[in-house]
Amino acid sequence: MNEVPPPKPKRQYNYSIATKARMAAQKKLRQAKRTAENKKKQVKAQRDKIRYIESGLKKIEGTLNGKNPSVLTENDLKIAPKAVKEQINQENVIFKPNEGPQTDFLASPERDVLYGGAAGGGKSYALLADLLRYAHLPDHRALLIRRTLDELTELIDKSKQLYPKAFPGAVFKESKSMWIFPSGATAWFSYLDRDKDVTRYQGQAFNWIGIDEITHYPTPFVWEYLRSRLRTTNQEIKPYMRCTANPGGLGGWWVKKMYIDPAPPHETFAARDIDSGEIYKWPERHEKAGQPLFQRKFIPARLTDNPYLMQDGQYEAMLRSLPEVERKRLLEGDWEVAEGAAFPEFSRSLHVIEPFEIPIGWQRMRSGDYGYASPSCILWGCIDFDGNIYIYRELYGSGYTGDVLARLILEMERNDPPMMMSILDTSCWNKVGLGPSIAETMIRNGVRWVPADRDRVSGKVEVHRRLALNERTVEPRLKVFSTCTNLIRTLASIPTSKTNPEDVDTKADDHAYDALRYMIMTRQSNQPTLNTALRRIKDRVQYEPSDATFGY
Repeated sequence: MNEVPPPKPKRQYNYSIATKARMAAQKKLRQAKRTAENKKKQVKAQRDKIRYIESGLKKIEGTLNGKNPSVLTENDLKIAPKAVKEQINQENVIFKPNEGPQTDFLASPERDVLYGGAAGGGKSYALLADLLRYAHLPDHRALLIRRTLDELTELIDKSKQLYPKAFPGAVFKESKSMWIFPSGATAWFSYLDRDKDVTRYQGQAFNWIGIDEITHYPTPFVWEYLRSRLRTTNQEIKPYMRCTANPGGLGGWWVKKMYIDPAPPHETFAARDIDSGEIYKWPERHEKAGQPLFQRKFIPARLTDNPYLMQDGQYEAMLRSLPEVERKRLLEGDWEVAEGAAFPEFSRSLHVIEPFEIPIGWQRMRSGDYGYASPSCILWGCIDFDGNIYIYRELYGSGYTGDVLARLILEMERNDPPMMMSILDTSCWNKVGLGPSIAETMIRNGVRWVPADRDRVSGKVEVHRRLALNERTVEPRLKVFSTCTNLIRTLASIPTSKTNPEDVDTKADDHAYDALRYMIMTRQSNQPTLNTALRRIKDRVQYEPSDATFGY
């Protein structure tokens, strides 16, 4: 048996007196350096505190004497002497945020914050007050957005009550819908009714951008574009994106996905791409490479946060009298309820499935809704031997010409069997001038089409029928691959028309829905057997029309 060797004896060092003295001196030096570093940190902290107090007192003094007025928050008032605080509370308070979410919203350091929930929580006033964050600095450039002119007018009226009192000498230029503050700071009030209206801000820069009632926008396009305008070169100014919203609306689906779903309320989280879910990060060449680019937060609003409306009681009573969906949305701030959804039977658990390999013999179809400024949507579907439809692919985007769209389609179908049917919006055959139509352009490029059946009422009924469960199989007759995100989003959120309950709201994002409707309404009614399907594939491969502009 092998014996364990004995441990090696510890080495003994015999230092000379001079060496020991030198070592002791070095130890004392290290201790002194650590003490000095700690003192330095304490001094820095004290200096930072002094600068914070000086800045706060300067802000308070400027407000009291009217030379440099500011909107004071609760944090500002904490450093004020009791007598000064009482004077401010009695004479000089222009806007005092309510305790709770409204105060949290104004104090949030995150770049991107949504203040949303129940109606009557004071969201609009909080947004107007937050705009004044840097109004005392000449480089401050702010932009406040609403969807329509009428809604914007309401915000302007509220700002006229607040801004001249907070900053005496502030002037509103009616022709430009712009505030000019005594410091030289500016704030534009604008409305964006259509996505393409954002181009009016091309080449401009703002350090503060606010969007009131952001759920009125059916897609995140406006938000994404305006975010690209958010920048400043002034080191004293931090860029901020601020939004308010009630649950529901045309854009409730994407606002919920961007702000509500990632984290609990009041919790800071890294901003992510709404489609891919990837965190925005600093580029590699930057010293912060790999770190989150900016952070977001959701602050819920409640009616109970507004003591003025709660004391009156009439507004609360009015909200309680609303139908269930609207009551949950506007009174309780519930983001899970859908507002007037055209297809309430659509369920992600029932209708959305994971992709699988399409069996040979299933009839394949393609349908499309074309737009240039607005999105184009191409859907690919197939029919099984029981007549069920599966949507397995989508192409969604704007700015495509007929040539470009045809090339994209051919590229995506490179390894596909031939399409049994391809359906396109009839408006694509309309001509402008002497040139070819959109449909003719794509057909000449090798992508064939036939005109769609555009009956909107019958089409919606057929979509309902397809979404319903088959009595025999207890499965829906329409299923969508999880990769078709735009169609899924549309079926879950598109609202019913307010003027025609038999149709969807055509002002909403209905491009994917239209493509689906064309496919369902124009498809061949007879279902192929395996043999006939294979024969059709063979015939399709062998057949080439002499007139490429005719389609099929």
